[in-house]
Amino acid sequence: MGLLKDLFGKKSTEPFDLSAIQIDMHSHLIPNIDDGAQSMDETIGMLLRFVELGYKKVITTPHVMSDYYKNTPDIIRSGLEKVRDEVERLNIPIEIDAAAEYFYDEFLIDKVNKKELLTFGDNYVLFEFSFSAAPNNMYDLIFAMLQNNYKPVLAHYERYLYFAEDGVKKVQDLKNRGVLIQMNLNSLSGHYGKMVKKQAEMLVDNELVDFVGTDCHRMDHLNLLSSALHLEYFHKLKNLNLLNSKI
Repeated sequence: MGLLKDLFGKKSTEPFDLSAIQIDMHSHLIPNIDDGAQSMDETIGMLLRFVELGYKKVITTPHVMSDYYKNTPDIIRSGLEKVRDEVERLNIPIEIDAAAEYFYDEFLIDKVNKKELLTFGDNYVLFEFSFSAAPNNMYDLIFAMLQNNYKPVLAHYERYLYFAEDGVKKVQDLKNRGVLIQMNLNSLSGHYGKMVKKQAEMLVDNELVDFVGTDCHRMDHLNLLSSALHLEYFHKLKNLNLLNSKI
């Protein structure tokens, strides 16, 4: 009942219009290279749903994890071209590009220093931490990215519950060090649990979000998002100076 209460407890007269976001910059749509789409049919189905939701462009970001998803720029670009060919063949009115979501492991700083990262927009790099334990030496990673002229974007900050006790202080510290903050839209729906929802609301209330993304892995994520757009905090996104439309 908790999720249903979150979805239907607070209503606005109209759902938030996602066409205001214009561009989604966090998703997993290239088939068969990570835990996202597992077929081209699934990819196309999700892209059609993005169109229905008002998006004009999707920048999909496959996982790069050295011990699990060993994706390279060549693998990602090859998969992107296949998706683009199908989008063109079906005349789907959406633009698709690709970058990556880099997991902070023992190999990432080396990739940064070799300038091997896929970027989007103005040399932005999407990266993520483990959900289970706070990262060691994360400031070294941030410094390396900035030294190599990358602009670090921390994926789904609100899902790192080990940061929760520091509240606004931790986010502001990261932002002061040059990190941009990405929030998953479905965090506001309660999809990841109450604590994540609370932390997402904190980010919105304090206008600390630079990018929002669907983090879409499957159609269910987009359907859930669509059903939650009447909630108060989606309308508060209008107060944010989001960078999505500028990439």
